Parts: sequence; C-alpha cells; structure tokens
Amino acid sequence: MPRRISRVATVSVHTSPLDQPGTGDAGGMNVYIVEVAKRLAARGVEVDIFTRATCRAMPPVVELAPGVLVRNVIAGPFEELDKTELPRHVCTFTSGILRAEAAHEPGHYDLLHTHYWLSGQAGWAAKQRWGVPLVHSMHTMAKVKNAALADGDKPEPAERVLGEEQVVASSDQLVANTAEEAHQLVDLYDADPSRVATVSPGVDLSLFHPEPAPALGTGLDRGTGGLLPHRTTGPARHRLGLPRDAYVLLFVGRIQPLKAPDVLLRAVARMLADDPALRRRLVVAVVGGPSGSGLCRPEGLQNLAADLGISDVMRFEPPSPQAELADWYRAADVTVVPSHSESFGLVAVESQACGTPVVASRVGGLRTAVADGESGVLISGHDPADYAAVLRRLHAAPGLHARLARGAIRHAHTFGWDATVDNLLDVYTGAVDIRTAPVPAAAEVTA
Repeated sequence: MPRRISRVATVSVHTSPLDQPGTGDAGGMNVYIVEVAKRLAARGVEVDIFTRATCRAMPPVVELAPGVLVRNVIAGPFEELDKTELPRHVCTFTSGILRAEAAHEPGHYDLLHTHYWLSGQAGWAAKQRWGVPLVHSMHTMAKVKNAALADGDKPEPAERVLGEEQVVASSDQLVANTAEEAHQLVDLYDADPSRVATVSPGVDLSLFHPEPAPALGTGLDRGTGGLLPHRTTGPARHRLGLPRDAYVLLFVGRIQPLKAPDVLLRAVARMLADDPALRRRLVVAVVGGPSGSGLCRPEGLQNLAADLGISDVMRFEPPSPQAELADWYRAADVTVVPSHSESFGLVAVESQACGTPVVASRVGGLRTAVADGESGVLISGHDPADYAAVLRRLHAAPGLHARLARGAIRHAHTFGWDATVDNLLDVYTGAVDIRTAPVPAAAEVTA
C-alpha cells in the first residue's frame, strides 16, 4: 500500500513565491511553486515553502493559502542579491531549514522538493539529516544555457555546473518539465533514467481563457467550449487602452538577453521598413522588468527602440498581476517568445489558453509548449527577418490566424495544474516508498 504524503518541504532559495513574476529572478518557476502548493494543500497535503528573507519587515512565516506556509529564512543581507552572490549564503540558509524542522517531532516532513540548483544544495544536506527522499526540479540547466548564449550574455559559472552535477547525483528523483529536458539530464548530467520523471507544468484555465464570444452571429466552435478570441469587440483592449483595430504584438517576461526581446524589436523595425503604412495600426507591448544581466542596462530595450525608430509603436509595461496579464494575452493578436533557451515556456501556454497564437523560437520546452502549425509557429534561430516574415503573414492572413487561435485554445487545454499535481504525487509516493522499503535479507550461502 503506497504511503500517503502528508507534508512536503518545498525549497526555493533565490526567489520567493511571494514575488511578482516578470521582474528580478521571479518567473515561471514562481508560478509553478505557487500553483502546485495550493493544489497539494487542497488535497490535504500541507506545504511549507522555504525561501530566503529579503525584507526585514516580512514576517518569518506567511500564509500563502490554507495549508501553505512561506517560511522566510534569514541568510545574508535583507535585500535582493544577484544569483552569483547566493552560493556563499547557502550554508546559513540550510541551517535555518534544519532549525525549523528540529522544532517538530522527527518525521515532520515526508519529503523535500527543491527547485533550482541552489535549493538542491540546501536540500541535499537536509535530506541526510531528516532521512527523507529528495525530489529536485532543475527548471534551467547551466550546460544547456551555456550552449545557447545570447550575444553579450555571460556564461554560467563552473561553480553552478559542479553544483548541478552534485544535486543530480544526490537526488532520489528528478522532475523534468519535458521529455527533452529528461534526455538532457541523462545525456549532459549522467542522471539515472529510472530516477527521471517527466511532469509538464500546467496553466490556470480558470484564469487564462478567451473572452466569451458575442452571443449572436459568431459561429462558435464546439471544440473550444464556445470561447473564441474577439479582440476588436472584447473589453480587454478597452481596459488596457488599446485601439480596437490595432495589430498588437506582445512580449511577456523578464527583460534579459536570454529571453531575446531585442529580436522582436528588430523584427518590428523590419516590418515597418517594408510596410510603412503598418505604423498607423501596430502596437508592440512589452510586459516585464529587467532581470539578470539585463539589470546592467535597465533602459536598454527602450534605448534600442529609439535607435530603431520604433518608440512610437512601443508600450513598455511593468510586470502585471495574473488577472491583468490575462487581459494582455486576450488583447494581443500574437505573443512572441524568441528565447534562446526555455525549460518549458509557461508564457506560451498562458497565451494560447487565452486564444492568442504564439510565435516562438524552436528551442527547449517551447517545442512542447507550442504545437507548430497548429497553435502557433516555431522558428529556428533568432534572425529578426524570419520573425518579421511570420508576423507579416499572420497579419495578412486572417483565416490562418483564426485557425491558429482555435488550435491554441485546444492545445493549452492539454495542460492543467491538476494533472501536474496528479503526476507529482505519483513521483512523491514512489520516492517515499522506495526509500522506506525494507532491505531484503541477504541470501544464505549454501555449500
């Protein structure tokens, strides 16, 4: 009989689930941790999320949702730190986790689930002390990122590569977002294939969905549940102050070379050079804040827009709460995700769930997140001319765009957080059962 999971210690050292995704180091991983924790708690599994305290005024313990506690561990200064500065504070952070568990009876936690390599380092020590299995999610991998660096971006340091190798070797179970990531763990990090499980992230379909189609004369598609994108008639554009007849291109995410927002801007400049009349209708929205090496040039994207002569069609918006972000997806004609590397690509799935097709780079998890030719278009490489050609084609062919929009909704509905949690619970119980299984007695040696 599989052992029931009652309490999980989730570890996220470098970014808090309380942070706003889209700025600093907060992104898809934050969304993943929050959504999984809430759904685990709804099923009776308590979750404690350990993260580094970055504000002196923040209480030591914050209830994120019923059954979900965020424990802010003091480790280093009360401020946001660059990820390169965090390894020196991992030992202090680990001590904080161990002290929290020591306040309870032995066996308080059934297992650890760590996210990103710094958390894995802390979890490695905690699992030894607690005698529980360690489940780890990489989210991004140094060897993969270093193989696809953007121009001007810094390679991940050798310290991280070694740390990831240690975490892979010490984990009882590794969770990959996609089959491709699972292969990378095996091929690049020598992970045991039997200890790698593929569990796709999900999307909150109750929040990310198209606006209801008008009641009459719409020709509703039964395959999309009576929901179709009607950007020029829906209220999302009105709420965001966008013209009804605009051709809206959207970028959502952290502004850094890895995410390649510059590719979109250069593609837009080419589109306007080829068709100056488009300038009257084009709106390019960038929703997000600087992150990583992008912090060195916080106004870099605005300066690039000025250099390219496209500032008049740009809208730079700060990171948005999820409800407002859903409006941006609904209001857009196309979401562009030109990243150099993505472990999954949650933005792509959220956009498609709102009925907005995605044009993305053919890398990593985006090959899974976007169904090429059905829910969007995948592009090999990062040549702005290629992106400009696809975006022009979608603008000129409303029938093609409508077909992709319908396909986007269908494809997004193959991802759901409930399915993610179902699969994670299977991973958890399997890891606990293996660790607690009795060791077979040694066979008798007979003459």
